[in-house]
Amino acid sequence: DWAAANGKQPLAVIKGWATHSMKPEYFTMAPEVAVKKLLTKIGWGIGDVDFFELNEAFAVVSLYNNHALGLDGSNVNVRGGAVAIGHPLGASGARILVTLLHTLKQEGKTKGIASLCNGGGEATALAIEMV
Repeated sequence: DWAAANGKQPLAVIKGWATHSMKPEYFTMAPEVAVKKLLTKIGWGIGDVDFFELNEAFAVVSLYNNHALGLDGSNVNVRGGAVAIGHPLGASGARILVTLLHTLKQEGKTKGIASLCNGGGEATALAIEMV
């Protein structure tokens, strides 16, 4: 509403979000559960998602979550993940979301999920859809 009233066109809308917490030593697995909760919440299947940005504080995070979610990697972190392009302290979420937005726009796709572990065994997942 604000965007329309001010002559702005949104790039995307947030379709939903989900979080998950587990024991801190299992933090690498938390994104899987957050993503699955999110998909259920918004009624998307894993195949409905055009691109994923899954933070990889460590390479094992990406390897585990790709496997656990049944992803082949062809639509995950396609511009390079944190291991390749950086893991900015306190700004990973912004980096992941902006990378996902630009990937969707550049590839002419519409649906994406961004997820990251928050530390301490927690993870957040966010679904966006381009408008």
